Amino acid sequence: MSSSTGNRVPLSVLDLATVGVGRTSAQALADSTRLAVEADRLGFTRFWVAEHHNMPSVASTSPAVLIAHLGAHTERIRLGSGGVMLPNHAPFVVAEQFALLEALQPGRVDLGIGRAPGTDQMTAMALRRQVDGLGVEEFPQHVLEVLALLGDNRTPERAARLAATPAPSSFPEVWLLGSSGYSAQLAGMLGLRYSYAHHFGNEDPAAVMRLYRSNFQPSPVLAEPYAMLATSALTAETEEEARYLAGPAQVMALSLRSGRPAPIVSPQEAAERVLTEQEQTMLQHLPAIKTVGTPGQVTARLDELVEITGAQELMITGTTYDVGSRVDSLAHLSAAWDLATATR
Repeated sequence: MSSSTGNRVPLSVLDLATVGVGRTSAQALADSTRLAVEADRLGFTRFWVAEHHNMPSVASTSPAVLIAHLGAHTERIRLGSGGVMLPNHAPFVVAEQFALLEALQPGRVDLGIGRAPGTDQMTAMALRRQVDGLGVEEFPQHVLEVLALLGDNRTPERAARLAATPAPSSFPEVWLLGSSGYSAQLAGMLGLRYSYAHHFGNEDPAAVMRLYRSNFQPSPVLAEPYAMLATSALTAETEEEARYLAGPAQVMALSLRSGRPAPIVSPQEAAERVLTEQEQTMLQHLPAIKTVGTPGQVTARLDELVEITGAQELMITGTTYDVGSRVDSLAHLSAAWDLATATR
């Protein structure tokens, strides 16, 4: 797939509503709102929010609630979950929430579904209140239940006596998300759109995409495979500035790996932190921010990823201490990617 200027794939945005040191959840959510408004203005295709629980650095605990809020503040950008962690919820509840969102914003809602709980086991138990449904083996069944409730008629018996919404005029677009081959295979077998989490996954993204396409079977909702690659990227006017702004993401990655999650530190604090030899080794194997540099350097790397994987869309994420840095990064990327032309 060509990704040359003027023929590039769409770009989208993934956000976690991160909480910085000395800031509140309310401020983090206000920042997410500003980021969504700017992404809408700059020509990005989608704005997805993640689901994480019991983490001091992430305020995005309920994607459906946040999507409803963002829908009232944006105009055309698609809004979705990146993703809803299905093991945490009853399928009927998820279907109801996203059917309602679709009724509020017709044609603008994506339901991205993930298999991991997005938290520790104790919190997962507190969310679900039972161990049933938390295993891998139940996941395909629960996905099929959500699909049936959202108008996918391949298994009508699953939703024969249930309705996610009384009088639908349209349904949200359903995606499967994953960081391994399991979800890629399942998405292909179910004929669903697929997004690979390259920003924290350790698999070869090209191999995962091939696995998805080789397992793809046409479905009532999708005739041909459609794959998106989610990756982290941060750009600034100079490479030095971009790497300075990416420091907090490295500290966040280390804190998560060590089992001591904490709010996002400032770039200055990250720069002043003296890393141990063990931490330096860990950083070499942690995703943190994968692509950092000037707009030209970042777009060249993104072009390369598209060529390698054949992704039909890219979703950009990245952790910064302040939302202004991330807004500037998206603006640089929008201009370098020529999103105005791509959107037209």
